[in-house]
Amino acid sequence: MALTLTCSTSAMAQLGELRGELALGVNAGMNMSKVDFSPRIKQKNQSGMSFGLTARYMCEKYFKMMCGIQAELNYSQRGWNELIEDGSGNTYNRVMNYVEVPLLAHLAFGKDSRTRGMKFFLNMGPQFAYFISDKENKGGEEWNTNMRPNGVIHQYGKEVENKLDYGIVAGAGLELSTGIGHFLVEGRYYYGLGDFYHNAKKDEFGRSGHSYIGVRLTYLYDIIK
Repeated sequence: MALTLTCSTSAMAQLGELRGELALGVNAGMNMSKVDFSPRIKQKNQSGMSFGLTARYMCEKYFKMMCGIQAELNYSQRGWNELIEDGSGNTYNRVMNYVEVPLLAHLAFGKDSRTRGMKFFLNMGPQFAYFISDKENKGGEEWNTNMRPNGVIHQYGKEVENKLDYGIVAGAGLELSTGIGHFLVEGRYYYGLGDFYHNAKKDEFGRSGHSYIGVRLTYLYDIIK
């Protein structure tokens, strides 16, 4: 609904200059992720890559603000990296691979998208993802879970139970428009509202939701201008 209102509401009100600009391109970047577990598991950031396709439709300009919608289809790595401080010398991290689809309201401020120059932009909206695979990495001379804090060991070897993930994503960045296309750099934060493990009272975890901070580089080429 938020994406529809970005374009249709302002268009109906006839407050700004209507546009119809479509740009397609590619994006690539890195995620620094953690998992919100309950009971808590102490963690460091887990790094992973992200890349995919981007489509952006700019529909209106209102004074210095340009409004549009942006959709992506990405391959994204998430997961967690445990901070094990029980003296065992063990290490553990899990890399989790998703196909994700952000659906974003796009607001830009600065130089007109039809001219060359720099602008500031905001992206925000829902994101949906589907789990495709993962990999556990265990380290240490002898794997010993007897002294783990709070006795939380159920995550080891436990398969993903809910493959569909959903949450909210927001980002901000800069865009440089040139004669050969648009170059964007963006910082992005994702907060997952779903859990990848079952979370009933009888289950081991009451919460197992993704979150990450990401950095994206995007190139867009105008198809309709």
